[in-house]
Amino acid sequence: MIGTPLTSTATKMMILGCGELGKEVFIAAQNYGIEVIAVDRYENAPGMQVAHKSYAIDMQSEEALRGVIEKEKPDFIVPEIEAINTELLVQLEKEGVNVIPTARAANLTMNREGIRRLAAEELGIRTAKYAFAETLEEFQAAVDEIGIPCVVKPIQSSSGKGQSTIKSEADIEKAFEYALSGSRGKSDKIIIEEFISFDTEITLLTVRHAGGTSFCDSIGHVQKAGDYRESWQPQNFSPEIIAKCQDMAKKVTDNLGGRGIFGVEIFISGDEVIFSEVSPRPHDTGLVTLVSQNYSEFELHVRAILGLPIPEIKTVKAGASRVILASQNSETISFEGVEDALVEKETAVRLFGKPDSRPNRRLGVLLATEENVDLAREKTGRMLEKIRVVEE
Repeated sequence: MIGTPLTSTATKMMILGCGELGKEVFIAAQNYGIEVIAVDRYENAPGMQVAHKSYAIDMQSEEALRGVIEKEKPDFIVPEIEAINTELLVQLEKEGVNVIPTARAANLTMNREGIRRLAAEELGIRTAKYAFAETLEEFQAAVDEIGIPCVVKPIQSSSGKGQSTIKSEADIEKAFEYALSGSRGKSDKIIIEEFISFDTEITLLTVRHAGGTSFCDSIGHVQKAGDYRESWQPQNFSPEIIAKCQDMAKKVTDNLGGRGIFGVEIFISGDEVIFSEVSPRPHDTGLVTLVSQNYSEFELHVRAILGLPIPEIKTVKAGASRVILASQNSETISFEGVEDALVEKETAVRLFGKPDSRPNRRLGVLLATEENVDLAREKTGRMLEKIRVVEE
């Protein structure tokens, strides 16, 4: 049963973290008459601009987060970013609050240590070799153990913040300081990972829903400094590789439980599949599904949360996405050339509406479909050449 927004029958969904992904989830939820409540750390976040209600609070504060949840009494709490008091969500779930997909999943995956230990040590899944450190001395020892080159990340961060690759001894101290500066959580712990020489890195969107587990076609993507820049669908593989990826994704998501979409990141090296990370929510690389699939990842997430049927997921046409990035700090942002970017057929633009910019912050995404992935990627490349971000 679904109620009516802003009435006594309302079915309420609260999203914690209201960037571009949360915004699209809200839009999908409103199509089903859900009352949506946006919570983020700053005013006028993208999701707040389309929500029925919004709150700007410190989401790591137990008092502030519990206060807004008890005030609104949402039917579903949907964590969307890392900087949340996930320990409180675990406690609230014990008190009967419905956390998507589960509080345990949110708690484990918001912290790279938790999900890496789960995959490698509990489930026995192939991952990169890894070690953890909190001090420079521990960090040096971990780098010696893993070997150079290696990848360094805070155990809790987003959008590639604090991530770097150590290529020589001279990079060690700088990488340590950068990882600390990019940490979003309460811990200063850092993960040091084996550098994987892979052929392809993919996102396998995996949906746990009332009818079982379903998979979207693999999404290929390009990352720079740990952050998504471009994605495309489908990224085709042999049936054997696809089966291995789906088996790995199902093992991880079955353990995490609950309903909703998971973005499972996997390295493909020859005929070997290697687990990287998992997000228990829509994935930034999955923005391409706004044009490539019959149901976008946001529609799939909402359907799964509400217990609605998902009879079939299919790629309708090859698609590509490419991000629009900021270049500097600014509180005055505008865009030129949008009309030129949309001249070609089967193109779309999403401007996120973020209130300010900083270097490499995502401000929008360009989308295109074509007869094949290569042509779609070329099209978004031409679109990017025509868009200009004006930051004053």
